[in-house]
Amino acid sequence: MEETREETPQDLRNLALKVAGLLEEAGQHALHDQLNPRNLAQPSTENADRGPRYKQLEVDNKIMRFMSARIADIAHFDGFWTTRPAKSRPGQRYWYIGKIDGVINYVRRMSEWTVTAALFEFGPDNEPKPIIGIVHAPALGLTYLAARGAGAVRIHKTAVGEKRDKVVPSMTSSLDGSVLSYGMSFIPSESQRALDVASSLAGRPADIKRVGPVSLDLCKVADGTYDAYFEPMLHVWDIAGIAAGTVVVWEAQGTLSRWDGERIHWRHDNDVVASNGLIIRELQHYLQQYPWLDSINQR
Repeated sequence: MEETREETPQDLRNLALKVAGLLEEAGQHALHDQLNPRNLAQPSTENADRGPRYKQLEVDNKIMRFMSARIADIAHFDGFWTTRPAKSRPGQRYWYIGKIDGVINYVRRMSEWTVTAALFEFGPDNEPKPIIGIVHAPALGLTYLAARGAGAVRIHKTAVGEKRDKVVPSMTSSLDGSVLSYGMSFIPSESQRALDVASSLAGRPADIKRVGPVSLDLCKVADGTYDAYFEPMLHVWDIAGIAAGTVVVWEAQGTLSRWDGERIHWRHDNDVVASNGLIIRELQHYLQQYPWLDSINQR
């Protein structure tokens, strides 16, 4: 009887590299559509799953069809997150393929948008946890990938070749001299919380950036571009991007949680803060001045 070989971190990393190749292929098609935007967005700008003002992109459908079919050929596991059963068993795995993360940037022909993929595994406590994360930014020529126990890698493709680096966070140990990034939605009751925190921090950090999307912001914390990132309201439709970026942060030895320090909920809305691990306590002092809004939490 043939013995089943135990899965290693390198096995997961090799799988992540294969899926990254698929994302790069999907991303090239998306980039082509962005640069030739004759049919960039469908006429309707409302989408029940992702809220009002979300532009429904035809390229999203192309990405989902392509990635679903190709991943099924590589490692289907138990299927996909969006079609999983109501209850899952420990050990089951589901892929979460993201639509364009950074829709407004994409539509406005900016470079900061990504395509993402994450692999969730249900643990002994029957709680899901992402164990593979890939974030690909086609217009920037950047890919971040990470797998449980195997570290995180940044791949930068340029005209002169490809460069691969181990992803490690910054060593900034104080908010003084730090560079922070934050995100916010277009909904006033949600965005005000981010603006209040940013205002209270004014004068302390070296700079505060607002670019997005969440998946790329998380990766930029992981690689030391930013010392921390916070956002007060990320919705369930952001989970794919959060999950992919989260694995990169974890494997780079950064920290990620809700603003109150609790773990991320993979089935609900979240406020999120990621850091290099050295300034999180100091930053949380500012975040906790603006607790989770009851009115938002009850939506």
